[in-house]
Amino acid sequence: MADKYMELVNTGMTKKLAKLLGLPRPPRLRRYGETTPLLPGPVLVLGSSARAQELSDTLVSWDLDVRRHDAGDAKLGGLVLLLDELTHPEQLSALMLAAGAALRQLVPGARVVSISRPALDTDAPALAAVRQGIDGAMRSLGREMRGGATANGILLNEGTDLLSPGTLGALRFFFSGRSAYVDGQFLTVRTTEGALPQDFRKPLAGKVAVVTGAARGIGASIARTLARDGAQLVVVDMPAAGEALAAVANQIGATTLQLDVTAKDAAQQIMDHAIGRHGSLDIVVHNAGITRDKLLANMDAARWDSVIAVNIASQLRMNEVFLAAKLPGLRVVSLASTSGIAGNRGQTNYAASKGGVIGMVRSSAKLFAEQGGSIAAVAPGFIETEMTAKIPLGTRTVARMVLPSLMQGGLPQDVAEAISFLGSDAAAGLNGQVLRVCGQSLVGA
Repeated sequence: MADKYMELVNTGMTKKLAKLLGLPRPPRLRRYGETTPLLPGPVLVLGSSARAQELSDTLVSWDLDVRRHDAGDAKLGGLVLLLDELTHPEQLSALMLAAGAALRQLVPGARVVSISRPALDTDAPALAAVRQGIDGAMRSLGREMRGGATANGILLNEGTDLLSPGTLGALRFFFSGRSAYVDGQFLTVRTTEGALPQDFRKPLAGKVAVVTGAARGIGASIARTLARDGAQLVVVDMPAAGEALAAVANQIGATTLQLDVTAKDAAQQIMDHAIGRHGSLDIVVHNAGITRDKLLANMDAARWDSVIAVNIASQLRMNEVFLAAKLPGLRVVSLASTSGIAGNRGQTNYAASKGGVIGMVRSSAKLFAEQGGSIAAVAPGFIETEMTAKIPLGTRTVARMVLPSLMQGGLPQDVAEAISFLGSDAAAGLNGQVLRVCGQSLVGA
């Protein structure tokens, strides 16, 4: 948080006073660190699937303490619900009630992950009912979690299973502190493509990544996170941001490229720089974006057109060039927004541009897959940035308190962690996904 509220209500005498007065107490979220364990305690695996034992063996190879069916009185750091073979809603009862009992044993920062299959129009009614019912149950469970714990789900398309790289990659992401601000969300494993990294601490080792809008804020955090994860970075921003861009580059050993992303030759400049200086172009993060907020009744063409030009038209143009160049295995990750999903007052132009990003990602997935690549998007919610810091303190505090179980805004790091994962080979099977990083709220931009 940008202010001291969370610190005050979680430490010393003020913690006791806040508890006595019944004040909201946002939990401290468990975020990623290279030396911190994947989970803060043993993981309980409930349910039976064709490869359940093999999955348990894989979790053991991740240095996790795995319990099957019954954890006894152990304090748990994680809970996995294997629900992929259910065929009728009546079968949910035993597993969900067993999970409910285990929830009492979760430690702060624990993770609950379901593994199931998506409901299809071609499914029998009972099969579609149980599959869609799992969606509702897990999203509701996300709102019941406490102490910074989260609940998310993985959906397995036909032909994928518990040991597909995308399944294991998504499971590890949801387990880790990388997903601290991801709650009540689902990732669909669509193919068996992809591979887990040899070193989970450096999942982007050997990759060359470009981040636009990297001079400050979320863009700078993305660049730092990708560099931490092993990638060689090219950081891009407007010439006017040259000094701040150079500072970011110096911190992470990146090269800089000053350009306007709306320029017709922006993609060609990016490719020439990345390949000429670093030998390849493996990841592109479309982060550059602007806001020009105004009620539609007061909107003018300059405000509308500039937001569309930067936030979506530039990405469409660059992606066309990247696809035409047939860059092998290129992974593109775009910044969307919860405003593009639920809308936001005074942001019709911004919401149109970010909704456009979501449509672009879903429609472009097949095109990138044909070249062995992928495209995905991250939709942030209320993220603590320089922009949100300008909101009056009272308004900010109220906005945080109405957020579901996490009761706080996210950090730029939370967005960056999701982008790093979606840009990795482990997420290749998640092509076309839009992942909300919003603490299960649609508040924010």
